[in-house]
Amino acid sequence: MFKLSEIKELIKLVDQSTLQELEIQNEGSRLLIRKPNKTESVIVTSAPAAHYQQMAAPIQNQQAVDVQSNGSANQATISAIADQSHLHRIVSPMVGTFYHASSPESGPFVKVGDKVKERTVVCIVEAMKLMNDIVADTTGEIVEILVENGQLVEYGQPLFLVKI
Repeated sequence: MFKLSEIKELIKLVDQSTLQELEIQNEGSRLLIRKPNKTESVIVTSAPAAHYQQMAAPIQNQQAVDVQSNGSANQATISAIADQSHLHRIVSPMVGTFYHASSPESGPFVKVGDKVKERTVVCIVEAMKLMNDIVADTTGEIVEILVENGQLVEYGQPLFLVKI
Protein backbone atom coordinates (compact mmCIF):
# COMPACT_ATOMS: atom_id res chain seq x y z
CA MET A 1 0.00 0.00 0.00
CA PHE A 2 1.42 3.37 -1.00
CA LYS A 3 1.11 6.39 1.28
CA LEU A 4 0.05 9.65 -0.32
CA SER A 5 3.24 11.35 0.90
CA GLU A 6 5.34 8.62 -0.79
CA ILE A 7 3.44 9.07 -4.05
CA LYS A 8 3.97 12.84 -3.96
CA GLU A 9 7.71 12.39 -3.28
CA LEU A 10 8.04 9.94 -6.18
CA ILE A 11 6.22 12.40 -8.46
CA LYS A 12 8.73 15.10 -7.49
CA LEU A 13 11.65 12.76 -8.24
CA VAL A 14 10.20 11.88 -11.66
CA ASP A 15 9.52 15.58 -12.38
CA GLN A 16 13.14 16.48 -11.69
CA SER A 17 14.54 13.69 -13.84
CA THR A 18 14.71 12.71 -17.48
CA LEU A 19 12.51 9.68 -16.78
CA GLN A 20 9.26 9.67 -18.69
CA GLU A 21 7.68 6.78 -16.77
CA LEU A 22 8.12 5.05 -13.40
CA GLU A 23 6.37 1.84 -12.37
CA ILE A 24 6.61 0.31 -8.89
CA GLN A 25 4.98 -2.83 -7.53
CA ASN A 26 4.76 -3.27 -3.78
CA GLU A 27 2.70 -5.64 -1.63
CA GLY A 28 0.20 -6.40 -4.40
CA SER A 29 -0.17 -2.74 -5.41
CA ARG A 30 1.07 -1.15 -8.61
CA LEU A 31 1.98 2.53 -9.07
CA LEU A 32 2.61 4.00 -12.51
CA ILE A 33 3.72 7.63 -12.97
CA ARG A 34 4.01 8.83 -16.56
CA LYS A 35 4.94 12.26 -18.02
CA PRO A 36 3.25 12.58 -21.41
CA ASN A 37 2.69 16.12 -22.80
CA LYS A 38 3.31 18.10 -19.60
CA THR A 39 0.82 16.09 -17.52
CA GLU A 40 1.29 13.28 -15.10
CA SER A 41 -0.72 10.12 -15.11
CA VAL A 42 -0.93 8.10 -11.95
CA ILE A 43 -2.49 4.66 -12.12
CA VAL A 44 -2.67 2.62 -8.95
CA THR A 45 -4.26 -0.82 -8.85
CA SER A 46 -4.71 -3.51 -6.22
CA ALA A 47 -7.55 -5.38 -4.52
CA PRO A 48 -9.21 -2.27 -3.00
CA ALA A 49 -8.82 -0.26 -6.23
CA ALA A 50 -11.48 2.32 -5.34
CA HIS A 51 -9.46 3.45 -2.31
CA TYR A 52 -6.32 4.02 -4.43
CA GLN A 53 -8.20 5.74 -7.23
CA GLN A 54 -9.62 8.24 -4.73
CA MET A 55 -6.11 8.94 -3.43
CA ALA A 56 -4.63 9.27 -6.93
CA ALA A 57 -7.33 11.56 -8.37
CA PRO A 58 -5.95 14.86 -6.95
CA ILE A 59 -2.44 13.95 -8.10
CA GLN A 60 -3.49 13.36 -11.71
CA ASN A 61 -4.31 17.06 -12.15
CA GLN A 62 -0.88 18.38 -11.10
CA GLN A 63 1.38 19.81 -13.82
CA ALA A 64 4.68 18.08 -14.54
CA VAL A 65 7.95 19.53 -15.75
CA ASP A 66 8.45 19.04 -19.49
CA VAL A 67 11.69 17.08 -19.93
CA GLN A 68 13.20 15.97 -23.25
CA SER A 69 13.23 12.19 -23.68
CA ASN A 70 16.64 10.60 -24.02
CA GLY A 71 15.40 7.18 -25.15
CA SER A 72 18.06 6.61 -27.83
CA ALA A 73 20.90 7.20 -25.36
CA ASN A 74 19.25 4.90 -22.82
CA GLN A 75 18.81 2.23 -25.52
CA ALA A 76 22.50 2.54 -26.45
CA THR A 77 23.46 2.07 -22.80
CA ILE A 78 21.25 -1.00 -22.52
CA SER A 79 22.82 -2.46 -25.68
CA ALA A 80 26.33 -1.79 -24.34
CA ILE A 81 25.44 -3.50 -21.06
CA ALA A 82 24.08 -6.52 -22.92
CA ASP A 83 27.40 -6.79 -24.83
CA GLN A 84 29.26 -6.87 -21.51
CA SER A 85 27.26 -9.70 -19.98
CA HIS A 86 30.43 -11.36 -18.66
CA LEU A 87 30.86 -8.45 -16.20
CA HIS A 88 29.09 -8.26 -12.82
CA ARG A 89 26.60 -5.43 -12.38
CA ILE A 90 26.11 -3.48 -9.17
CA VAL A 91 22.48 -2.36 -9.39
CA SER A 92 20.43 0.23 -7.57
CA PRO A 93 18.28 -1.30 -4.83
CA MET A 94 15.85 1.64 -5.01
CA VAL A 95 14.61 4.64 -6.95
CA GLY A 96 16.51 7.80 -6.09
CA THR A 97 19.27 10.23 -7.00
CA PHE A 98 22.76 8.80 -7.58
CA TYR A 99 25.80 10.48 -6.00
CA HIS A 100 29.46 9.50 -6.56
CA ALA A 101 30.61 11.09 -3.28
CA SER A 102 29.35 11.81 0.22
CA SER A 103 29.51 15.58 -0.41
CA PRO A 104 30.31 17.93 -3.30
CA GLU A 105 33.74 18.66 -1.77
CA SER A 106 34.66 14.97 -1.31
CA GLY A 107 36.25 12.73 -3.90
CA PRO A 108 34.23 9.89 -5.43
CA PHE A 109 33.85 6.65 -3.47
CA VAL A 110 35.24 4.68 -6.45
CA LYS A 111 36.67 5.40 -9.89
CA VAL A 112 37.21 3.22 -12.96
CA GLY A 113 40.13 0.91 -12.19
CA ASP A 114 39.56 0.86 -8.42
CA LYS A 115 39.49 -2.51 -6.67
CA VAL A 116 36.44 -3.18 -4.50
CA LYS A 117 35.57 -5.86 -1.97
CA GLU A 118 32.19 -6.99 -0.73
CA ARG A 119 30.61 -4.28 1.43
CA THR A 120 32.81 -1.50 -0.04
CA VAL A 121 30.67 1.66 -0.35
CA VAL A 122 30.57 2.56 -4.06
CA CYS A 123 28.00 5.40 -4.09
CA ILE A 124 24.98 6.94 -2.37
CA VAL A 125 21.38 6.87 -3.57
CA GLU A 126 19.18 9.55 -2.05
CA ALA A 127 15.56 8.48 -1.72
CA MET A 128 12.89 10.49 0.05
CA LYS A 129 15.56 12.73 1.65
CA LEU A 130 17.46 9.75 3.08
CA MET A 131 21.04 9.03 2.01
CA ASN A 132 21.54 5.29 1.42
CA ASP A 133 25.04 3.82 1.08
CA ILE A 134 25.23 1.37 -1.83
CA VAL A 135 27.85 -1.33 -1.32
CA ALA A 136 29.59 -3.71 -3.68
CA ASP A 137 28.18 -7.22 -3.54
CA THR A 138 31.31 -8.81 -5.02
CA THR A 139 35.08 -8.48 -5.11
CA GLY A 140 36.64 -7.12 -8.30
CA GLU A 141 37.69 -4.07 -10.31
CA ILE A 142 35.37 -1.23 -11.37
CA VAL A 143 35.37 -1.31 -15.19
CA GLU A 144 32.67 1.26 -15.92
CA ILE A 145 30.41 3.73 -14.10
CA LEU A 146 27.09 3.69 -15.93
CA VAL A 147 25.36 6.76 -14.45
CA GLU A 148 26.21 10.41 -13.96
CA ASN A 149 26.44 12.19 -10.62
CA GLY A 150 23.03 13.63 -9.69
CA GLN A 151 21.15 11.36 -12.11
CA LEU A 152 17.85 9.77 -11.08
CA VAL A 153 18.16 5.98 -11.04
CA GLU A 154 15.50 3.28 -11.05
CA TYR A 155 15.15 0.13 -8.99
CA GLY A 156 17.36 -2.56 -10.50
CA GLN A 157 19.19 -0.16 -12.82
CA PRO A 158 22.87 -1.09 -13.30
CA LEU A 159 25.19 1.51 -11.73
CA PHE A 160 28.63 -0.08 -12.10
CA LEU A 161 30.26 -2.86 -14.12
CA VAL A 162 32.78 -4.93 -12.16
CA LYS A 163 35.36 -7.35 -13.52
CA ILE A 164 35.46 -10.22 -11.05
